[in-house]
This record gives sequence, structure tokens and C-alpha cells, in this order.
Amino acid sequence: MARDENGNGLTREEIRNEVDTFLFEGHDTTASAISWILYSLATHPEHQTKVQAEIDSVLEGRVSDHLKWEDMPKLQYLTMCIKEGMRLHSPVPFIQRESTREFTIDGKTFPPGTFLSCAIYSVHQNPAVWNNPQEFIPERFSKENATKMDSFAFIPFAAGPRNCIGQTFAMNEEKVTIARILHKYTFELDPSVEVKKQPAAVMRSKNGIYLNAKARC
Repeated sequence: MARDENGNGLTREEIRNEVDTFLFEGHDTTASAISWILYSLATHPEHQTKVQAEIDSVLEGRVSDHLKWEDMPKLQYLTMCIKEGMRLHSPVPFIQRESTREFTIDGKTFPPGTFLSCAIYSVHQNPAVWNNPQEFIPERFSKENATKMDSFAFIPFAAGPRNCIGQTFAMNEEKVTIARILHKYTFELDPSVEVKKQPAAVMRSKNGIYLNAKARC
């Protein structure tokens, strides 16, 4: 029912596009991110243990394991692991854009209306941008290191005027979900099933991600 200053509302196609965005960005990508982050923590138990210790500290003395809004900034190491998991696995492997004006790259000029593909996964795996890009190193995203990082080196939610409007919500959704899971369970990788990435609109595993969950005492 919304209208702009001229009284014009959204067309049916525009409404459909908005619904597609909410469904795609708000559910599928977040589910992919959570799955890959838990996979990374299962394959790196030393980091999983540190995350669990942080969660235990935040929830210490509480009757409920429900997290509060003011708890979000306290989950600093979990946040680092989430960002490193999204860097390593890129839940959205690529994005596309259409240029609105002429631009030049390396001496080659492109007209308005040029369609561009940005391979986020390739940026996140580029050894010219990241040291040891195949390794899971959450400390890359410590406050000290983050200040030295190029603003376009880590782009899981894209960048610029068309970046994801729900990235803050997605990050907090991932924090709450992963924290509540790891507060109750410890995960180990099932060695009988090899995890193989299958890049698409959302990063998936070709044959699933199999983890063994063990209840924490």
C-alpha cells in the first residue's frame, strides 16, 4: 500500500522482486552460512572450544539460555569465527550488477547497461588479498586486524550502495542460532562423508554436511 511522493506504488513485478529478496537473503543464505560455520568449527575443535567458553561466560548464572540484545557485542570470538566462516565458504559466491554509466577498467571502456559479475568467493580466496586463504583463521577479524583490512577485501554481503540491507539482522541471527546450538552441543565431523562445495546462487555442499552432535554436560 506504500506510495511515493507522486502517489505511485510498487508494480506487481516490483513486489515479487522484493519478496524474492526477502526469501533468498533472509533464509537460504543464512542457513547456508550457519551450516558452513558449524562445519568449520567442527573441523577446528580448538576454535569451537573457545567459542563455547565465550558463550558459557555470557550465559553464566542465568536460568534461561536465551540471549539478549545486549549480549550481541559480548560474543566477539564467535563473531570472528562467523566472519571467517563466511570468508572461507562465501554463502553467496557471486553477485551481478548492471552499470548505469560509462566506466573504464585497465584502459578498456564499458558502456552503460553493461552486466558485471563479481566473484565474491574468488576475492575471499585470493592469496594477493589474504594470507593462507584456505586456512580457517578467525583472528583475521580481530579488532586490531580489521582496522588494517581493505574495505573491499571481505564482502559476504556485497558492498557499495547495493549491499545487503539485512546484513546486521543476518549477523545477529547467525550469532543467536550458533550460540544456542553450541551452548548445548559439541560437533565433530563425520569422517565417512566427504564435504564437496557446489557453488550456485547459494553455496551448498554437493553431498551434504554430516556432523556428529554430542550433548555437553
